[in-house]
Amino acid sequence: MSRIGRSPIAVPPKVDVKWTDKNFVTVKGPKGELSQQIDPELALQLENGQLTVSRPSDSREHRSKHGLYRTLVNNMVVGVTTGYTKSLEIHGVGYRANKVGNNLVILVGYSHPIEVQPPAGVTFSVDGVDAATKATKISVSGIDKQLVGAVAAEIRRLRKPEPYKGKGIRYANEKIRRKAGKAGKVGGKKK
Repeated sequence: MSRIGRSPIAVPPKVDVKWTDKNFVTVKGPKGELSQQIDPELALQLENGQLTVSRPSDSREHRSKHGLYRTLVNNMVVGVTTGYTKSLEIHGVGYRANKVGNNLVILVGYSHPIEVQPPAGVTFSVDGVDAATKATKISVSGIDKQLVGAVAAEIRRLRKPEPYKGKGIRYANEKIRRKAGKAGKVGGKKK
């Protein structure tokens, strides 16, 4: 069996998990409600606060779906209890972000500010400037892990970090491979 697929999902007492005959799973919790269609051939079982996903056979197709759908259901349970957050940093002179209403206004070297509207279920927060790195910190939060990651990737795509000075939008703790400048700037005598 799949090591991920066979591990049970801990369901807290505040969370309600329901599914239909065709495995349309709905998870309700303190932060909201999420729904996901999982493969109808997989079986769900809830006992003593533990949700298990089992597969009907050891065929290649069933094995490949087992861990995937178990992880998707686990992400829904974690999302409605604690939620997900992706942190971004804006590096560069004059690069900054402000929150206007629910929207995020980003200035990253273009001739105009870029306004990003959050989809339903996602919130933005601007955490200010870090004193050590002089980077503006942005947080993208929500209960749907996939949606939070997609919105954070869209924001990062507005100005990807460049390899020479490291300016741009990057994930927190992302390492940027830096390149050296032109070889002629190093110095030395020409022959």
